[in-house]
Amino acid sequence: MNITFLLNGREVSLADVPPTLTLLDWLRDVRGLTGTKEGCNEGDCGACTVMVTDHNGARTLNACILFMPQLDGKAIRTVEGLADPEDGALHPVQQAMVDLHGSQCGFCTPGFVVSMATAHLNGDTGHDDALAGNLCRCTGYAPIIRAAEAATSAPVPAHMTDTPPAPATNSFAPDSADALARLYAEHPDATLVAGATDVGLWVTKQMRDLGPTIFLNRCTDLQQIDITDETITIGAGVTMDRVHALMQDHHPSYAEMIRRYGSTQVRNAATIGGNIANGSPIGDNPPALIALGASVHLRHGETRRTLLLEDFFIDYGKQDRAPGEFVEALSIPRQPDRLKVYKLSKRFDQDISAVCGAFNITVTDGIVAHACIAFGGMAGIPKRACAVENAITGMAWTKETLIAALDAWDMDFQPLSDMRASADYRISAAANMLSRALLEDLGATTNVLEVTP
Repeated sequence: MNITFLLNGREVSLADVPPTLTLLDWLRDVRGLTGTKEGCNEGDCGACTVMVTDHNGARTLNACILFMPQLDGKAIRTVEGLADPEDGALHPVQQAMVDLHGSQCGFCTPGFVVSMATAHLNGDTGHDDALAGNLCRCTGYAPIIRAAEAATSAPVPAHMTDTPPAPATNSFAPDSADALARLYAEHPDATLVAGATDVGLWVTKQMRDLGPTIFLNRCTDLQQIDITDETITIGAGVTMDRVHALMQDHHPSYAEMIRRYGSTQVRNAATIGGNIANGSPIGDNPPALIALGASVHLRHGETRRTLLLEDFFIDYGKQDRAPGEFVEALSIPRQPDRLKVYKLSKRFDQDISAVCGAFNITVTDGIVAHACIAFGGMAGIPKRACAVENAITGMAWTKETLIAALDAWDMDFQPLSDMRASADYRISAAANMLSRALLEDLGATTNVLEVTP
């Protein structure tokens, strides 16, 4: 593929780029820019963080799982591009890291300062979240956070504002959903690449040959959010950072779960459509969306169809999606916010769930009028707890009702035991999550992260 982009302020044009060549490998092995480090090579440690600018502004991404064709028509800044190109003066966050001793072994430092410089450019002072995807094993985070805070008031250097070039023309990078539909119908065996936060690992960890590859990042009509009085429609190409911002206004509990399940770098790349199409049984989006009654909109050529999201997942690794058919959008009925989403994982931030539960329960005059409860991590697919829903619907919203419904859990789920949790633990945790939903409705404090005297 042919691509054109800016690298640290200079235009670069490349021909015949392999579709699965990562930016990290190109920077280090071809360009000799070794400041960007390889740590985990799966988007988890942040040592490879770069700043990427496009029509949506500047954001941090993991270079280790970012394929070169995804950069067409964008601007990239690596750690080597942060200092002033004229006199070499350090970027304010770099100087603050020096002054406040924010670096020890130095391996993680380039990724940290790129994340800090991008947040500085965007006026983002939520340092804990901005740096959650950058891991340090020797310095400790306190001096790094102090450096980020110290640089906040410094002006943004003029050279940090990039204007991306026009993209090259590529037959396997369609610029609309219509063009994608035609291309995918002609090549139904192709691999679709949106954010590559999952597909990237197929290459870096599983060493898979993806075959024909179609890149979706130029399909801006798949990146739209439409809100009406009845429905919230989210295009399949909407990134999870935007879904997070959207859900803060509509379903805050869901938004908080999104904040936890991926770093800033991952949320900036991952798309909601890719997460759904991947069909992971431990994906954290589907339980919340199923509980909200979401529908998935599929397209093959000019043919479109819609089905409830809960019906999209058939079996482990199998979804109701034909060859050449892709997820075009998701829609959620507008409703009063009753959603509670609980994620249980060994590490609080950026960890795969042992159990993720979503509870959308309507209580009228103390009686459960309607319940929609869905889980990830409890079966081979994201799945509703239908027997539990039936056991509590029409009953008093009380502890006694939940105790009487305990046998229903085994009717809904027969979870596996694995390295994250045993089957018995998962069943107990799921039941306890429903109890937590009740206690929160009754006004009890259930947040274990807050300690009160």
